[in-house]
Amino acid sequence: MHAHDAVVTLWFVNTDDPAAVLAKEPKANRGFGRKYLALMNPSWPISVFGQFPLNRSVQASKGEFYIAGYPGITVVQTVVEELTCLSQLSPTLLNSVPAHNTYAFATNPDTGFGGIAHWIDGKLRRSFCARRNRVYEDIGLPSPFESPFWAGERGETSPHSIDLPFEPIDLVHEADKHWLGVDISAEGPDLSVVGYAIDGRKEPRVVAPPERNDVGALIDNASAKLGLGPQYSEYDDYEDTPDDNTETPVANRARSLADGALKFTARSLKQASTALNNVREKLRHTDRS
Repeated sequence: MHAHDAVVTLWFVNTDDPAAVLAKEPKANRGFGRKYLALMNPSWPISVFGQFPLNRSVQASKGEFYIAGYPGITVVQTVVEELTCLSQLSPTLLNSVPAHNTYAFATNPDTGFGGIAHWIDGKLRRSFCARRNRVYEDIGLPSPFESPFWAGERGETSPHSIDLPFEPIDLVHEADKHWLGVDISAEGPDLSVVGYAIDGRKEPRVVAPPERNDVGALIDNASAKLGLGPQYSEYDDYEDTPDDNTETPVANRARSLADGALKFTARSLKQASTALNNVREKLRHTDRS
């Protein structure tokens, strides 16, 4: 990421209690983000590359959008180039979703840049964007949650007298907790989003999982192929005759081989089923890091 680029997360809020909505860990819908991006720019080649928690994944990169639509809330994260003042965000992005409250959070971990902004019905009420050694924008009155930062009570003191008494990125993390009412870090609730690319990359191929086969059904099928089982009794001329223990050694050997084959088939199928389930379980726990 270039020096003046930033990862921007926008929250479009039309509910009086966003914390209650986010605490329920709602799931993102892939169709919502596709429609959102298509309306923003119909010429973009949109592809989906995953679904994951916003607060437990790496941030979006250039050419990517993380999007989710929850009841009364829309969240969008993307990289904005050459951004130092949130008040100058592109109207296309800022007004992409009508909202009573719009919150923006911007960070560049490489430079220490952090920015926060709040609009009410489209009017900017507060924007602060800075690195520790330079303030780019300071519009509106500081919110009460900012006071400990300005008082030097949050963060280590800088050896340079002209530096801010806090790290701007720390202020960003405090702002999202205050404005949204929940912890947006990895310690908070899952915030499901869908990842979209607009840079022309191909959508990852999703291989459908094989159908789950019941072990009993597999055994019955194998038995049928071997010609074993009660359904074939009509072909045995001696099925209903009393057992007089007069089977020949050859018959005994044939029956023994048949029983052994059936047991081997059942054991092999059970082992294969167990191995398949183990693989599925590992894949299920694999997540995007």
